[in-house]
Amino acid sequence: MKKEIIINSGPSETRIAMLEESELVELFVERPQNERTLGNIYKGVVRKVVPGMQAAFVNIGGETDAFLHFSDVADVGRTEGGVPVPVVEMEIINQDGTRSITRAPLKNGQEIIVQVIKEPIGSKGPRVTSQVSLPGRFLVLIPGQNDAGISRRITDPEERRRLRTIARQMRPKGFGLIIRTVSEERETEDFQNDLQNLLDQWKVLEKKIREVKAPALVYRDLSMAFSVVRDLCTPDISCLVTDSKLLYKEIQRYLQETAPQILGALQFYSSKEPIFDHYNIEQKIENIISRKVNLDGGGYIVIDHTEAMVVIDVNSGRFMGRKDHEENSLKINLRAAREVARQLRLRDIGGLIVIDFIDLIEERNRRKLYEEMKKHLRRDRAKTDLTTISPFGILEMTRQRLRPALLFTFNEPCPTCRGMGMVPSLETVITKCERWISRFRHATHEPRVKLTVHPEVAKALHSEKKSRLRQLMLKHIIYIKLEEDPELREDEIKAWSYRQKKDVTVEYNL
Repeated sequence: MKKEIIINSGPSETRIAMLEESELVELFVERPQNERTLGNIYKGVVRKVVPGMQAAFVNIGGETDAFLHFSDVADVGRTEGGVPVPVVEMEIINQDGTRSITRAPLKNGQEIIVQVIKEPIGSKGPRVTSQVSLPGRFLVLIPGQNDAGISRRITDPEERRRLRTIARQMRPKGFGLIIRTVSEERETEDFQNDLQNLLDQWKVLEKKIREVKAPALVYRDLSMAFSVVRDLCTPDISCLVTDSKLLYKEIQRYLQETAPQILGALQFYSSKEPIFDHYNIEQKIENIISRKVNLDGGGYIVIDHTEAMVVIDVNSGRFMGRKDHEENSLKINLRAAREVARQLRLRDIGGLIVIDFIDLIEERNRRKLYEEMKKHLRRDRAKTDLTTISPFGILEMTRQRLRPALLFTFNEPCPTCRGMGMVPSLETVITKCERWISRFRHATHEPRVKLTVHPEVAKALHSEKKSRLRQLMLKHIIYIKLEEDPELREDEIKAWSYRQKKDVTVEYNL
């Protein structure tokens, strides 16, 4: 299967698209105001232990306390009144200056080392674990453990045995190791270099833990772009392209040290045409926020987010087919299963998901549909669990949720309808404007253009010390005259061409 990773880096956001056979299957978006915290390690303070919830709230220095469930605590000791009491390891400095480790119940006001395993979503703070780990290119180092594991995605029995032997032989005392998926067919030397880097990182982290005052960040994981390169760049990647010269050089240095065999796939995109336009990705991203997704050959699905779950409805539309109702329904359902599995990855939808397929009378057809759904979910890196399809055509499933769905990255609740509808966020409007300028300049080579925007959009373009509008003009060598019109919607922008002497808003897809 042909796999490509395309990275678009701009002043207001970095977007990483993963393509399989030229089809967009995953999209990652990182913006400065929504800084990634997944994988970060903090020295926190337990603010409140709530036995009834079997959880504790930990102050890690953010606006909202982190949520630490007892199941994410390194150890759960005795029970009091039937409620489990979490036990954590604490470092004690003795009178003679030596250090020792003791195990004690989790208490209010106690300092604790935690790692973010789920990004904050809405008003909920991040979810954390006290069992920290350091991910490398080929290995994951787990302090305080004494075993070795292999990624479940490595399925060949002989390769699993080989890697398990290597892991057990090289595992340092007092540490656990996990062999990552990208480690297939790698030699011992690759693992040794990766392990040494992780041990060096751990020494630095330990020193920082002793020195800083809680709450404090003690380890920051890689940026979104580098984490994607680390986790997804396997030998079957045919193309890794970025339009940022700085990012290109940084990735090049990283691959030289960790995966030199992938260097041949790394490319710098230097064309004036926007990179996501060149790879036909931009229009596909626009479809991410759409409720309705058409199926090839007829039929469509509708995706709705509710407070409790995501509901997906499968419809036949005008598809008639030439066979009986049962076979036509099965055909549409099989197409829908493939598309639903892709949309879950693409939109990064997590939590409880209910899919309402078209009713199938025969049990064998429901089984066939269930197996088709399972087959396509195997490509998903997130953990999934699903039930069999009910006689009513309902399939219930869960998908691991690590961050908010992309719908909530691109949109924000509408203040007018109090969240019942969605409008593009201010940042999305600005980045859309930036991409339009790039497209307009590439297509026309015109040196001047006038943009009319809502006052809030104009304020955002001028607000920062390094004016985003000025950066935009310098980057594309174009003069932009900005006018304000309070009658416009915040997501509405009008463009006027001085050379063509006409409104070019629609002509260039703004």
